[in-house]
Amino acid sequence: MYCRCGARERARRVLDGMRAPSMHAYNVLLAASGPCDALRVFSRLLAAGLRPDGYSVPAVVRVCARLPDAVLGTALHGFAVRLGLLGNVVVAGALLHMYAMAGLLDDAVGVFDGMPVKDTVVWNCMVAGYARAGRAVEAFQIFIRAQVEAVNMANDLRAVPSLLNICAKEGELMKGREIHGRMVRCLAFDSDIVVGNALIDMYAKCGRVHVSQEVFSRMRERNVVSWSTMIHSYGIHGRGEQALKAYREMLSRGVKPNSITFTSVLSSCSHSGLVSKGRKIFESITKVHGVCPAAEHYACMVDLLGRAGAIEEAVGLIRMMPIEPCASVWGALLSACAMHNNVDVGEIAAYRLFELEEGNVSNYVTLCGIYDAVGRSDGVAGLRSRMRELGMVKTPGCSWVDVKGRAHAFYQGSIPRYLMTQMVWVLDRLLVDMANSDSEDDLADLYYE
Repeated sequence: MYCRCGARERARRVLDGMRAPSMHAYNVLLAASGPCDALRVFSRLLAAGLRPDGYSVPAVVRVCARLPDAVLGTALHGFAVRLGLLGNVVVAGALLHMYAMAGLLDDAVGVFDGMPVKDTVVWNCMVAGYARAGRAVEAFQIFIRAQVEAVNMANDLRAVPSLLNICAKEGELMKGREIHGRMVRCLAFDSDIVVGNALIDMYAKCGRVHVSQEVFSRMRERNVVSWSTMIHSYGIHGRGEQALKAYREMLSRGVKPNSITFTSVLSSCSHSGLVSKGRKIFESITKVHGVCPAAEHYACMVDLLGRAGAIEEAVGLIRMMPIEPCASVWGALLSACAMHNNVDVGEIAAYRLFELEEGNVSNYVTLCGIYDAVGRSDGVAGLRSRMRELGMVKTPGCSWVDVKGRAHAFYQGSIPRYLMTQMVWVLDRLLVDMANSDSEDDLADLYYE
């Protein structure tokens, strides 16, 4: 009763008062304890001479999944083998989740393949693990296997947001549309908020913001994440006025904005050059909503002011910050200086970043670009010499396109001249076609189809 009510300290005192606590008593307290407390309770259980069972081992393994490494979890894996508990789907599922969270997918696959019985939780855990590691092909393969082999997996939606996030990151519009179609057939996408939010994000990042808007409008229920995602979708496509309209509508419906909402709307103002409106929203964070702006909100404002050329105002804002400016704030200022070739402020921002991000070569490259733009060859030579001393190598920029499941990468200087001529000719034709398109949505259809 105390554990269910969140009074864990009282529950522990009851356990301490018991002459001979049973395994069930230990398991109840284990399931409700935080990481450190759970390990102490488990140690007491072992010291009492009790044999851990299929409830106590998963509880401790779940705690290990929140630790920075999997050393203790691996030891518990061997412990479970000696106790003969790997046949228990809950124990094996907890181990698989722990390895997936730690990024040790080969170990997770070993546990997965050895399970005689797999439930939907296990299948979803494998999909999410591959998705978190960015291994898109394996994630889709395991999802397809689950549809065939797992019972009740066809109507289980827990793996869908992970797959849609992969589609968003990789620009896999067709795969995202296939998943969307499956959700429509299951009559599920408009009733599940998490799936709907993932669809909005996926379509926006694949260039189909008008489809994001349709998904958003058809959702039966929306939460603050839904509104924030839609605002962000408008923002990344330069539709600042629509983002502000959605923000005002959200407030009128009584939805309380959170930190991500403020970041999304400020970023939208930055991408659209809405300086005065961005200032008002930033001031309202404290005056209207009673929230102290976080570092990311200051970074958005510095970016907004910097893009507009108000670099001195951006510097003044940084000086007034009640918290120590982080790398994102100085990075936004350095980008603004690179845009407007401001050497004096750019040097200040760059040298602060050299301290905060010692191994980030892009900061050196950006400052080199500023020096080069204003004709400071001595500054360029000095920075390049410093980069050689630190062993820094600039990673070349890369673009890629997926054709029939195969990724073709393009690096600067890696394309033969005769192919470059043909590519420029095709690009010119595309520009003409896009200029003649009737609307922005037609332009997006032309690009992706």
